[in-house]
Amino acid sequence: MATKILVTGATGATGQQLVEKLSGMEGISVQAATRSIDKYKNNSNIEYVRFDYNDVSTIRNALQGVDKVFLVTAAVPEMFENEKRVIEEIKNASVKQIVKLSVAGAGLGEEGITFGKLHYRLEEMVKETGIAYTLLRPMSFMQNYSNFMSQAIKTQDAFYLPMGDGKVSIVDTRDIASVAVKAFTEQGHEGKTYTLTGPEPLSNYEIADILSSVLERKISYVDVSEDQARQGMGEGGMTDWSIERMLELYRINKAGHTANVSSDIEQVTGVKPTSFEQFARDYSMTFK
Repeated sequence: MATKILVTGATGATGQQLVEKLSGMEGISVQAATRSIDKYKNNSNIEYVRFDYNDVSTIRNALQGVDKVFLVTAAVPEMFENEKRVIEEIKNASVKQIVKLSVAGAGLGEEGITFGKLHYRLEEMVKETGIAYTLLRPMSFMQNYSNFMSQAIKTQDAFYLPMGDGKVSIVDTRDIASVAVKAFTEQGHEGKTYTLTGPEPLSNYEIADILSSVLERKISYVDVSEDQARQGMGEGGMTDWSIERMLELYRINKAGHTANVSSDIEQVTGVKPTSFEQFARDYSMTFK
């Protein structure tokens, strides 16, 4: 019988990549959790199931017959309560393994920024279930540039962030998904915590130079003030809570606290992490 893996956040930056990778594997049945299943079609290896963090009945239904769970929560004001609710239901199901997507800052425990502290507390809850677990702590995603900045890059040949020349070892979500696949399908990852980074720390000035080279036109990074960033995010529809959480993250980015590089991706997968140049080439059409 196939191993059934529930992927929460199945249409998100990492979940989508994981669903794609798992669906092509023999002996794996993917349960892809999403709020709006009408947009997606099931196939022989993927079943889309309605999953609403605020509706316990959908969580219980999605967990029926599931062997393993990829646990993801969106960065919203209710993120702690949402993920806690899922963990509680996992304890009452037949789940044998949890792979949790956390954040790199969770390693600082209660000393970190809000995102880090919340994920640290959730990590502890996962450990307390007594279920086999693996914790994934990625840096910020390369896909943030294609998902959230591509429009400005396409129309203005520029992107705007309040990060000065701070460097971040950003990571490709495809690499995160590859680590998750290994955690689900190979022995030896139980109880492990992996910090997932790209191959090198990059400033946004360096990222703009790489984009310029790949796209063959000048792309500029504009270092804006926090007030300008706050205004822009607000106009984009972000909540005050989310804006303040992002500004916290940008401050530690700017201060150089997110520039460390980990070898965990290569150690787990046997492949070096994707460079930003390769990411930019693969996603070049989103910037044109």
